[in-house]
Amino acid sequence: MSEAFFSSDEFDEQAHHLYNEGRYDEALALLRDGLTLYPHAVELHVGTAYAHLARESFAWARQAFERAIGLDADHEDALAGLGEVLLKLGDRAGALRAFERIVVLGFGDDHELMLQVGRALFREGLIGQAQRFFELAGAAHPQSAEASACLGYVAHRLGHDANALYWLRRALELDSDLAEARIYLANILYDRGESEAALHHLERTQPEDHFDELALWRQIELKKSIFRLRDDDPELAPWLARLGEIVGEPDPVDMLLAEVEAQQPDGSVRDPNQLELFGTLVTELHAMQRRPQHGDGHLIATLAGTTFKGTWEEILIQMKAADVEWAGASMADYMSSLARRGQAETGVVIPLTDPEAFIRGSAEAGVLRIIA
Repeated sequence: MSEAFFSSDEFDEQAHHLYNEGRYDEALALLRDGLTLYPHAVELHVGTAYAHLARESFAWARQAFERAIGLDADHEDALAGLGEVLLKLGDRAGALRAFERIVVLGFGDDHELMLQVGRALFREGLIGQAQRFFELAGAAHPQSAEASACLGYVAHRLGHDANALYWLRRALELDSDLAEARIYLANILYDRGESEAALHHLERTQPEDHFDELALWRQIELKKSIFRLRDDDPELAPWLARLGEIVGEPDPVDMLLAEVEAQQPDGSVRDPNQLELFGTLVTELHAMQRRPQHGDGHLIATLAGTTFKGTWEEILIQMKAADVEWAGASMADYMSSLARRGQAETGVVIPLTDPEAFIRGSAEAGVLRIIA
């Protein structure tokens, strides 16, 4: 079909296909052709703006987004894109107004749009503002692994490690193949000194899952330390190759120094000062939950998203009763099983002395979350 016979929607669809393939210049050329025929087609202006944004041509992107909004002041994708551009141009107040307009228009339940806005804010270091939009994404789509992962990233950035562990583990419960969340979780565990738990998660990733050198260095270091591998062990080859792809071939002297610096006096491996986790994305969903009134007892949430309320003892009984696998077992066996799993995945020893200690220890391990 000749482009002369394309409808505006067909121009938009073809350009979108090129955009998804990273062929931004070709997408722009096609969109310009479309706009000569359909100058008032909002979607073509929006597509042009996002292509400019992908090319980091921020001034051109802003102009295209503003043209789209001039044609449709309530176009949610144009408002979101304009907000991203304004952040890049340093106009944070203008960006926040654009994002707030999206919520006012009723798009707070648009899961993907809320994630897009949250990521844009997170990338610019506006963690508190990003929090709200990730909470909206999580509330709109509670079974979204991506939303849970984003909540974990920001909880960590806000210094709430227990909540970060919970949300990242919940993300992996929803999607065990979410490698970015697993790598981030492993880095947090490493920085907490939980070496074996960190390696437990790193071992479930593939070299091609990694785009940051930090976790690769740590995986190589932990495999050598825990499994007593030599530098030339074939088991390390794919990880060293991936590291070479990202940062160049590692220097053996640098590797030796890194190992020495990472060791504590007792010979264990730990790096307590490095938290330079790769940029990704809010905080716990407590603002979205109903706060129990005085006398309501406690409220907890499991990794599956189920909530239980009552005294510590009542909550533990409810949890066991809801778990079909353990419904007929003793409470001691049930608690021991959860404690072993939590320790294996997070390195945290969960006490079994009483229900409150068990639940609080489970929250510290990220096995569940105490809401109130």
